[in-house]
Amino acid sequence: MKRFQQKAVVMVVMVVGSLIGAFKGQEARQKWMFRILSKQEEKQSRAIRKAEVRKGKVLLDDIEMAAYHNS
Repeated sequence: MKRFQQKAVVMVVMVVGSLIGAFKGQEARQKWMFRILSKQEEKQSRAIRKAEVRKGKVLLDDIEMAAYHNS
């Protein structure tokens, strides 16, 4: 169900983005789509982190994640 929701959001963003592109231009379309898709990605990231906390995992910040995965 979540996967369908994610695909639906992307499809809606694409349709609305093409309308914005037709009226305001491609640059405005790209800025708008980037902003909306970034918000969606951030929401997914927060949901994953909350699920990990519920499972009892230790959360690492971005710097610790980068250091952990590089070594």
